[in-house]
Amino acid sequence: MTSKYRRPPLIQVERLTQRYQNAEPILDAVDLTVYKRDFLALIGQNGAGKTTLVKHLNGLLRPESGRIYIDGEDIAEISTGVLAQRVGYVFQNPDHQIFLDRVDKEVGFGPNNLGLSPEETKRRTENALSSVGLSHLADSSPHFLSKGQRQRVALASVLAMQSQILILDEPTTGQDAQEAAEIMELIVELNKHGHTIIFITHDLQLVAKYAKRVVLMGKGKILADGPPKEVLPQTDLLRKTNLVAPQITRLAQELADERLPKDIISVEEFADLLLRRLSPEAFLEDVI
Repeated sequence: MTSKYRRPPLIQVERLTQRYQNAEPILDAVDLTVYKRDFLALIGQNGAGKTTLVKHLNGLLRPESGRIYIDGEDIAEISTGVLAQRVGYVFQNPDHQIFLDRVDKEVGFGPNNLGLSPEETKRRTENALSSVGLSHLADSSPHFLSKGQRQRVALASVLAMQSQILILDEPTTGQDAQEAAEIMELIVELNKHGHTIIFITHDLQLVAKYAKRVVLMGKGKILADGPPKEVLPQTDLLRKTNLVAPQITRLAQELADERLPKDIISVEEFADLLLRRLSPEAFLEDVI
């Protein structure tokens, strides 16, 4: 199989369909290939099928019809417990994930459940808590932490499993701007070290800054799939899914008559272009 992404396929979703109570399909014959080391943002309006799609990837849901393969293996033949070791999932609401009375016990539950030695479980727990900046809260009850901190506990629990694929549903929810940036930079580092990342978000500024690939969903179908600079400037298509292109993109499109590109998606890119336009060299070119 050839691919514009030039990396081996890791997840292949074929004609995946799911209905709830014989209603309209929440997933309508979805085809998707995720490649090794992807950093993929999944976007679309509420009810588009995003969370339903990713819950199929680790066995939380099973297809009504269609097939899902991970590393070429049909996951219908893999138990949910085994899938959880390969596909880590961080829920949007951490309270759906946390159930133990100490942070370190919560984070160490997965490795311990795998039958790892106490020493290895402790090592993984300490490393995961350090990664999310919660080492000082190891002996605290997660139920008395802030929502942002509980979100980090949930992420640490997944990191401790050392899953190859990480799925994060709204990973910055409950975080302030600095905390959100720290979480995303951690996810960037995980991707650099070989993890395949899929994250769901409504924050298109976040997508523009961090994602390498964007999949736009609407009414159970994939409407667009490509780099952020290809997907985010499609303002009319985004509008159909109740999303609004980044403000800087809309500004650039309004200034298209001033020879500004329509595919600008970040403030830094916009500022750099303006500085180059205002340089003495650019001024002389316009005069000549």
